Amino acid sequence: MVPDHAWVETLNSDKWNREIVLEETRKFPELTLQPKTEQRLHKVSFYIDEGKGEALTKELSQLLEKRGLDVKIIYSWGKNVDVIPRGAGKGEALEYLLKKLQAEGIFPVNTLACGDSEHDAELFSIPDVHGVMVSNSQEELLKWRSENALDNPKVIHSTERCADGIIQAIGHFKLGPNLSPRDVSEFLKRKRDTANPGQEVVRFYLFYERLRRGEINNYETYIASFKESCHQGAVFVHPSGAEKSLRDTIDEVEMCYGDKRGKKFWVWVDQVLVTDNNTPGKCIVKFAKWEQCEDERKCCTTTVEFTSKGGDLVWEKVNQIWSEDAEVKDDDNSRWIL
Repeated sequence: MVPDHAWVETLNSDKWNREIVLEETRKFPELTLQPKTEQRLHKVSFYIDEGKGEALTKELSQLLEKRGLDVKIIYSWGKNVDVIPRGAGKGEALEYLLKKLQAEGIFPVNTLACGDSEHDAELFSIPDVHGVMVSNSQEELLKWRSENALDNPKVIHSTERCADGIIQAIGHFKLGPNLSPRDVSEFLKRKRDTANPGQEVVRFYLFYERLRRGEINNYETYIASFKESCHQGAVFVHPSGAEKSLRDTIDEVEMCYGDKRGKKFWVWVDQVLVTDNNTPGKCIVKFAKWEQCEDERKCCTTTVEFTSKGGDLVWEKVNQIWSEDAEVKDDDNSRWIL
């Protein structure tokens, strides 16, 4: 994470003073400072006694104005109060980011703002930005929508909760894929997409999970197909540091068919990043590969090197190291396959 100094400068106006905010808020016993993890240089956050938010925010706003400050006071979830500079907030931050990217020649399209609390209302006022209020949004936000955005076709109230509501909006606005490969029955049978090696990684590990759960009948066909897509000299670097043939490792995978049948076993990848290594026809896919059996969860930081030959993706090398969060036990290296 790299600070955006120009944004910080916009917040460092002469009408913001954190010390004055702290001084004035001490006059209200109804306010309790939230933990340090919730505090920022340009945000002071409090808990407030139930039912006292609206009256207190009005009085506090007047006090801070008399002290020469120009602030926004946000009351949310019936228990939180945030004091921020007038030019701060999610809406202003999004507007700033869109303008900055445009000035750099990057024209943001398909931007989706997602929210569930009154904090997020500003996001839905930015022109040309799609918006979704998830079904579990607080009443204050839904009230704002009925008064300000009910007739705006770019802002919807989803029928699904949390992340499911966001996925629903991606589909509603046609912003991109809104169905997980896990939910596509024919995903494994689809033709490989050489333009998207990240999908090839997802495809393999979805197969790997289903194979070990014993859910694929003609798994030998898939194994043969995956071996065929590996270069003859392809290498697998195990998280223990041992190197072996990638094709031999695929044979080990085949021998594990159904070994997790009846168990709570999942495999997934995240933080998938495809990069060009400046060599024509070659690319690298980096990701975190997770594996969970019952209550035990492990993660490896994984790098896959691909080449493109004749319209097909060829696996050249797979390198795995235990992630920093992985609590590796003595027998984990022997139990981890790929």
